[in-house]
Amino acid sequence: MQWKFELLMKPSSVPLTEGPVWDGEHLYFTHIRASRILRYDFNSNVIRDWRTDTNRTNGLAYDAQGRLFGCSSGGRSILRFDPDGRNVVIADRVEGKRLNTPNDLAIDRKGRIWFTNPVNEGNWDKTEVMELDNQSVLRADPQKDGNYKVTRVTFDTTQPNGILVSKDQGTLYVAESGYARGIARELRAYPIRDDGSLGTYSTLCTWGEDAKGVHRGIDGMCLDADGNIVATNGWEVSGPGAMITVFSPLGRVLETHPVPANRPTNCCFGGPDLTTLFVTTVEGHFFKAQTDRVGWAMYP
Repeated sequence: MQWKFELLMKPSSVPLTEGPVWDGEHLYFTHIRASRILRYDFNSNVIRDWRTDTNRTNGLAYDAQGRLFGCSSGGRSILRFDPDGRNVVIADRVEGKRLNTPNDLAIDRKGRIWFTNPVNEGNWDKTEVMELDNQSVLRADPQKDGNYKVTRVTFDTTQPNGILVSKDQGTLYVAESGYARGIARELRAYPIRDDGSLGTYSTLCTWGEDAKGVHRGIDGMCLDADGNIVATNGWEVSGPGAMITVFSPLGRVLETHPVPANRPTNCCFGGPDLTTLFVTTVEGHFFKAQTDRVGWAMYP
């Protein structure tokens, strides 16, 4: 079945939509440079502002308790979006230094927040200064007093982007997604050890380069009910173009679906039966497509 994408929101003068998540009734996604979170009603097709002043929040994720968290790139922090309207900073430093521009996050059943911490130049002010000497994956562990302890968990990434925890909680999928020639873009699978550290990764897929430029690897991704990785990748510059690629947990490419945009950023399943895929883009689109796959998320 070839997926047909329906345009729900056209790009505006402010680009970059991201972070789609489904809460069981509505689909939420971020408009990064407009610093807002939008809510899409599946039944009426209406899109409205849900939260503003999010300081360029990028990725979103729910925990098992139904609390919504996000990566505030402009605020260089991880936020919790409380129902009373507060945007609560739960992490903004690691080893005493300010975060870079948190990009995407995944939350496991222990409430640990795994998040990527690259530098996205367009998502923070030009006056900001990088304090860390690395672009890594970090883990924020909830403490008994309600605070979070942040720990660096990768020491081999150069620009990590999308991130997922597998259904069985045993694997951390990370998209290594820089654009420098000579550094491959990869989909990596890190074993999660009992103590929360990561083992040596396996490379599930690699994107190369040609005379036109580097091939764009994965930006964002989600899981289906069979544990497959459904990912946004590709662009108009080089390679086979913008698409959704479905990978098995071992890295086999199961299928691809061209996206009618230059640079898709992220995706997630939603709708009453979790068979509708929603896709955001660098240009600022918001699409949906009916699929023959069932999505999976820890919440709801």
